[in-house]
Amino acid sequence: MDFSFFLSAFLRLLPGVPLTLQLAFVSVGLGMVLALILALLRLSGIRPFEWIARAYIFLFRSTPLLVQIFLIYYGLSQFPTVRYSVLWPILRQPYWCAIIALALNTAAYGSEIIRGGLRSVPEGQIEAARACGMSRITVFRRIVLPLAIRQALPAYGNEIILMVKATALASVITMMETTGLAAKLISESYRAVEVFVVAGSIYLIINYVITRVIHLLEYWLTPHLRSVSTPVVIEREDAA
Repeated sequence: MDFSFFLSAFLRLLPGVPLTLQLAFVSVGLGMVLALILALLRLSGIRPFEWIARAYIFLFRSTPLLVQIFLIYYGLSQFPTVRYSVLWPILRQPYWCAIIALALNTAAYGSEIIRGGLRSVPEGQIEAARACGMSRITVFRRIVLPLAIRQALPAYGNEIILMVKATALASVITMMETTGLAAKLISESYRAVEVFVVAGSIYLIINYVITRVIHLLEYWLTPHLRSVSTPVVIEREDAA
């Protein structure tokens, strides 16, 4: 094995890591906001809002992410209305097209995760909060949302990891993140196996760190589930 090539490949791919993280976290952040809105629309009880949310989720979960990226990057530019609109300075840049596609895609999956978290909140806790005089907004902000986040965090952690891996698709629209740099290095060296092994190792390290952070968050949010050490009982001897 040529360890010197592995090291040089690692150093060549390392500059793509900040862009990979940027694509992942910006799209997850924007997608999380949209996912919360979609989940609230699904649970609103208003039929038109539910249908809109259902149609959005079905559309983005049933089509490949790569197709969505192509449609946004190549497809929208075919319409003169888009090219001469105020949005064109954003939509002509591959960076923002990748962010938009990733955010729209993860919002569809995230909304179902958040909806499951919201529905898992016990009704008794909501009724108890209302009995204490809390308004609906206060109940949602102080009772429902924290409990829903706690319930949804493990599943949402998986979604974040999937988005980190999905950023590799941004390389098809000229983004020079980790996979894009790997493809460029392969075209120069013709050593695909070594380069992809190094690229895969970089994604492995990133996702390992994210997994540890999510576990720490779960530990912090669930103090009631931690094992409590049994107190030592000291028996007092009866007085003689």
